[in-house]
Amino acid sequence: MSVWQKHEIFEKYSMVLVIGILVVVAIGGLVEIVPLFYLKSTIEKVSGMRPYTPLELAGRNIYIREGCYLCHSQMIRPMRDELERYGHYSLAAESMYDHPFQWGSKRTGPDLARVGGKYSDEWHRDHLSDPRSVVPESVMPGYSFLLKAKLEERGIEDHLKTQVMVGVPYSEEDIAAAKSDLEAQANPDADGVDALLERYPKAVVRDFDGNPKMLSEMDALVAYLQVLGTLVDFSVYDNKADFR
Repeated sequence: MSVWQKHEIFEKYSMVLVIGILVVVAIGGLVEIVPLFYLKSTIEKVSGMRPYTPLELAGRNIYIREGCYLCHSQMIRPMRDELERYGHYSLAAESMYDHPFQWGSKRTGPDLARVGGKYSDEWHRDHLSDPRSVVPESVMPGYSFLLKAKLEERGIEDHLKTQVMVGVPYSEEDIAAAKSDLEAQANPDADGVDALLERYPKAVVRDFDGNPKMLSEMDALVAYLQVLGTLVDFSVYDNKADFR
């Protein structure tokens, strides 16, 4: 009996075909799933990654609250056109402290995975307040109210505790200093700046909203945007190597 004749049984009897499909899918599933039980983590750690500062975390909450993720993704795919436009493709480790992650799939606006440091704080303030003042073709709504909205500091310690519950490695010291760290990041003259930088390397410390008299939601959102994609040193990677 030839190979083709043996294959006829699958073509003539539907139940045999169904059973055969189930067996193949089961084997494939086991091959993919079983190794995961022997791995401590599926995310390769990358030097430079750290949890968000309290101010950055507050800004991230505002980003989610205002639905920014609906039009902006935060995941650069490993394709040449994406690399040339946005920079190095996203690493899994860059989202290890994101709950939930902000990968997204829709890009009414550009991907923001590498937006940190690309524009000035003033540009971000203008763009958020009146998008068309800096990008004439933008369809983004304005968020000028963020400049006048005082950032709610109450409960930031509890928010860090919640993050710990899902695996973010905030220490007891980080939690205890959350409120002072929140205020210090937007005030370069604050006494707690050195302690903040020791806990959160590469944290940007400055008045983000242009109004040093008040800690606003604009401060928090701009602080969050300015940290995106800045923690990992991508000079050690070679984008082009992936396409040789």
